[in-house]
Amino acid sequence: MDVMHELRAQAEISRLLYLYAYHIDSGDFDAQAELFRHATVSASVGHEMFGADAFRAMERAFVRTYDDGTPRTKHVITNVVVDVAPDGASAGSRCYFHVLQAAPGFALQPICAGRYEDRFECVDGAWRFSRREMRIDLAGDFSAHLLKTLPK
Repeated sequence: MDVMHELRAQAEISRLLYLYAYHIDSGDFDAQAELFRHATVSASVGHEMFGADAFRAMERAFVRTYDDGTPRTKHVITNVVVDVAPDGASAGSRCYFHVLQAAPGFALQPICAGRYEDRFECVDGAWRFSRREMRIDLAGDFSAHLLKTLPK
């Protein structure tokens, strides 16, 4: 694989990571779920699901939204590392996430920080998620973010 192909893959994969954050923060759970149409997603709480429909249902069951249709959050993605396989057909990434929230009666504050460990596949020239593992390393006050407690 040449350097230009690898750089393009890294940029496209990074874009998918940032789109995830943008979609959840804007309350667009449908667009967010579509990123996982062909992916298995597992969370640090032990819950695993496959595909957009399962992901969408989980988000709608757990994430509180407000009058503006958003969860009043900002997901900040940092420390992105993308490793593209030598054949250019698959890749892995890892990054940190930090979630800030401000809601009515809830002052601006960080509510959690953790890691995404992802796998990607390139199909017909387009990169897509094939697996996501979410790990919450630091947890704060989720009371303004979640509709119910995460399963243990």
